[in-house]
Amino acid sequence: MTNPVSDFLRRLTRTLASGPSRPRSGSGARTAPSRTPPAPRGGGAPGAYPGDFTGVVRPEYSPSLDGDADPGEIVWTWVPFEEDASRGKDRPVVVVGRDGRWLLALMLTSKDHSRDAADEARWGRRWLDIGAGPWDRQGRPSEVRLDRVLRVDPARVRREGAIMDRRTFDAVVAGL
Repeated sequence: MTNPVSDFLRRLTRTLASGPSRPRSGSGARTAPSRTPPAPRGGGAPGAYPGDFTGVVRPEYSPSLDGDADPGEIVWTWVPFEEDASRGKDRPVVVVGRDGRWLLALMLTSKDHSRDAADEARWGRRWLDIGAGPWDRQGRPSEVRLDRVLRVDPARVRREGAIMDRRTFDAVVAGL
């Protein structure tokens, strides 16, 4: 059994050591594997992450399973960790719009955040249940994170997962 006070102190110590970013949720007993972003299609070294998008998202819905990531599609790409953008993991995201050459996307997870909703809310993280879909091969229900808009390099999208239906897309956009 874990001690909540010890877990909190471990997270706090890690947060203070890593700088002024928001701390991760979790007990601290498990850590995500460190992964380097994949090289863009055609080779080349991965570039530095330009930072999360902080402006007003102008959503658009224009999915087309043509090999290019479009708003309204769920695609797989490298997502940097908040506390260290040089590390991250490959995960599904829903593309919601564009910012110049960048795609704007929200990350998905199959983890149920209803169980730790109070802790997530304390750190400003907001999640929306979107149910199961063809983007998850195991058919697990998914949640989309609404409070962090990612900039995604279209050249780093690994594959298209599915088109999100318009009703669900509109609910996601309304949550932003």
